[in-house]
Amino acid sequence: MSFLKTNDFAERQKNASAAKLSIIDKFKTAAQNPDPAAAEKAAARAEVAKARAIRIAEREAARAVRQAEMAEEAQKAQALLAEQRAADAEIALQATRDNADREVALLAEQKAARDARYAARKAAKKERRKG
Repeated sequence: MSFLKTNDFAERQKNASAAKLSIIDKFKTAAQNPDPAAAEKAAARAEVAKARAIRIAEREAARAVRQAEMAEEAQKAQALLAEQRAADAEIALQATRDNADREVALLAEQKAARDARYAARKAAKKERRKG
């Protein structure tokens, strides 16, 4: 009966050691005799990695160009906005000056009318005294 057969610890340890040695030998022979298919795969992977690096560099360059263009457009927009604000401020200042000039003219006109009425009253009073 096979289930009654038991391996002792030393035998199991010897079997594990032999399995490890066979794996190590396999890797040693693979390192000494490189597989041409594996070399081709590694070369293909290297080409893909190189192409990927080139694409990433191109994207970064394009991104830098876009950011520079956007910064330039933002500066132009700010300059245009500053010019617009300056023009608006000049228009507002001119409107304020015009209003002040009109107000001064109106006050002068009102004073002239007041002075004319005062002079007319004085003249009428003189005329009444002469009698």
